[in-house]
Amino acid sequence: MKYAILQSAINQLDSFESDPLSKNYTSDFQGFINWYNDTNAFRSAESNDVNWEGKSEGRSSESIICTLLNNMSKYAKTYSKAAMVSSPFSTQDEFIFLINLKEKGPMSKMELIKMNIHTKSSGIKIIDRLLTQKWVGQTYSETDKRSKLIAITPLGLNALSTIMDNIRLASKAVVADLTNGEKNLLIGLLQKLELFHNRIFLQSANPEDLLDLVQTNYLNH
Repeated sequence: MKYAILQSAINQLDSFESDPLSKNYTSDFQGFINWYNDTNAFRSAESNDVNWEGKSEGRSSESIICTLLNNMSKYAKTYSKAAMVSSPFSTQDEFIFLINLKEKGPMSKMELIKMNIHTKSSGIKIIDRLLTQKWVGQTYSETDKRSKLIAITPLGLNALSTIMDNIRLASKAVVADLTNGEKNLLIGLLQKLELFHNRIFLQSANPEDLLDLVQTNYLNH
């Protein structure tokens, strides 16, 4: 009996260590407990029959998920706009680009653009605005003198510091009153979606070819 319990615990620990989502938890006993509880909650949610508007009329789960994600994107943009009131920023993309440069360091224009899921043309416009404001600067790469890297400047750091409290407040507003366990579940699901879609995005497929590409190569049949 005791051996069976011990073996079960060891198996769970092995699952914790091998789960890619375990990086969202601390690597101690409490982190393992939190992961275990959230994983079981996720499995329970999978087995429950969730209701949604239009389900009885045949509306698919894919349809309601797309609608809810689209709505959440709009809510998030509304909070971002509120965070920028009385600030020198005109779009949320400007401070998102600066945050990535601050956290990850200098990078090429295309690296920065792809990281933020933009097309080349729209991303270049954002970078040009940041250059005009002198919030970013261009330096030559140490490994390739022909390539230029974009880096945040002291002016950019200062501009970012003036808005960070509002950005943090907007982020808290977006996740509403979710518990820590619910946040971890949501992070896990969104990371899974991110991994799936980012592979496709990086292929830069033409719009007329995109759905065929996804259906042929990525969706389960």
